[in-house]
Amino acid sequence: MQKMKVKEILKITQGTLVIGDLELDCENFSKDTRTIQKGDIYIGIKGDKFDGSKFWKQALDLGAQAVIIQGIEILEDEKEKYAGKTIILVNNTLEALYKMAEYKRSLYNIPVIAITGSVGKTSTKDIIASVLTTKYKTLKTEGNNNNNIGLPLTILKLRDHEVLVVEMGMNHFGEISLLTKIAKPTLAVITNIGTSHIGNLGSRENILKAKLEILEGMDKPRIIINNDNDLLHKWYEENKGKIEIHTYGIENQSELNAENIELQEENSKFTAVSKEKKIKIYVPVGGKHFIYNALCGAEVGKILGLSDDQIKEGIANFELTKKRMDIRQLENGAILINDSYNASYESMKASLEYLANHTGTRKIAVLGDMLELGKYVVELHKEVGEEVAKNNIDILICAGENSNYIIEGAKNNPQVEKYLLKTNDEILQKLHEILKKGDVVLVKASNAMKFYEICQKL
Repeated sequence: MQKMKVKEILKITQGTLVIGDLELDCENFSKDTRTIQKGDIYIGIKGDKFDGSKFWKQALDLGAQAVIIQGIEILEDEKEKYAGKTIILVNNTLEALYKMAEYKRSLYNIPVIAITGSVGKTSTKDIIASVLTTKYKTLKTEGNNNNNIGLPLTILKLRDHEVLVVEMGMNHFGEISLLTKIAKPTLAVITNIGTSHIGNLGSRENILKAKLEILEGMDKPRIIINNDNDLLHKWYEENKGKIEIHTYGIENQSELNAENIELQEENSKFTAVSKEKKIKIYVPVGGKHFIYNALCGAEVGKILGLSDDQIKEGIANFELTKKRMDIRQLENGAILINDSYNASYESMKASLEYLANHTGTRKIAVLGDMLELGKYVVELHKEVGEEVAKNNIDILICAGENSNYIIEGAKNNPQVEKYLLKTNDEILQKLHEILKKGDVVLVKASNAMKFYEICQKL
């Protein structure tokens, strides 16, 4: 286990020791006084609207052993009160966090797998980690902590781990560049290039450029891509032979392909086919998009030297992060598909296809706004409505500033019963009115729409 001491943190961050022990081992880091544990090292992150350094005393009172803060004057009586604790002052706590994580990463000569993409990052991360856990002690990003704070804090959790699996999210250029230079991955994954954040980046081609920043932190670029994605396939054709690229897919001939696919409501089966062999794989979640995730997990396992049985076991036992295709039966016998965490056109399309193939009596889609679409907002919401119509969804319920365009897009199928409502409470009331035993209802929107509250109340 590689530990950092206070004296190393001071050197890395060019910080000042106000009081404390230079030899103190710093293992567990926290940025939130609400969840702080005894012995933690508290980092007072300063954001645009919040200054965590102001809560340094609260952190120490709650059991933190040390605090790393900025812009705070420590008075003599405060030094006396907290004698036995450690206080470090730095110029910028966020920069200090980056430097500590980068240093911690440098202490470990282990595989680091970094995953990015427009959709499917978290579920792909979960399935890759599940596969690797069958052979290695694996640390992974928890939930969707994939930003400039979550990723460094994940790296700081490294103990005696043999593999690190991290997720990298972004909204703008430069964000993945920062993350990859901290994590220094040995293997990168891009799941797809879609329309998420297209309003910020202007085009799918620019989204591809932003995702490819992941290569900047790698000493030797080595990447796995979804070869069925049009832009990734084009990029592969232009760059194969220049760097190490591994591919997986269903439609296009790839290093690893899925054949003999059997899609069920709650699981799937397929055969993973490579030049060397064929492996029959069971996926404990329904939906074609999880076939892609499983293929990616199998490809990572293959590259890192896992056996066929280990790969199969890891995929069969993986568990989804909550609020992503979380399926449960309601008290009245209806089935709820809670996919409320986030939404893009591509993920809406995949979820609607899954809903359409469900054996429920009536298919009900509760859909809300997709955010950060810029000039594409009308077009992409209408295209979601067209997917509703094409998949013969029985009932469409919408709310949100742009959800009227979803309704409009679904109008070419008059068989779809449509409701445009104003609030989440109205949606909940409508569902209570219409839901029957045997119905299956999909709830999906961008996280800011808070559709997860609908699921909680159902």
